[in-house]
Formats: sequence, structure tokens, C-alpha cells
Amino acid sequence: MRQQFGAFTASELYCPKCKTSQPVREKLLLVLPAGELHEYLCARCATSLGQRTVTGTALKARSQPGAQSRPAVRRRRLS
Repeated sequence: MRQQFGAFTASELYCPKCKTSQPVREKLLLVLPAGELHEYLCARCATSLGQRTVTGTALKARSQPGAQSRPAVRRRRLS
């Protein structure tokens, strides 16, 4: 079966302290030979809600120059 998606990142997770789904911030904890360890924190109360490890192709794609999308800049020519 062919892979249909890349890596998932959470935008909201349930926070037991806030007792509702909250937006999350992703914090880099460790850079390991096997990948990077990230922690998800509640954006409201900063409670740790989980971790994820970024490995393989997702890590390689991020480390290549020009892989990150840059906002389009419009330049006008002054006459």
C-alpha cells in the first residue's frame, strides 16, 4: 500500500487541567541521532499534553535549504 500522507502535527489537544480542547504549542526538547523530540504544551496553561518524535523524511525535508515556504514578496518597479 502506498503512503498517502506525510507527518501529522497537532493543532489542538484535550487539556485535563482546562477540561476542554485547547490550541497547542510545539516545543523542541532534544535533538537525537534518530530524530528530534518535541513536546506539545497547552497554549492557555502550559500543561504538557504529549510528545512526538520527528524522524526520517520529515526531518530531511525540513533540513534542506529552500524547503521551508517563504511568504511571497511583491516588488514594484519604480519608474
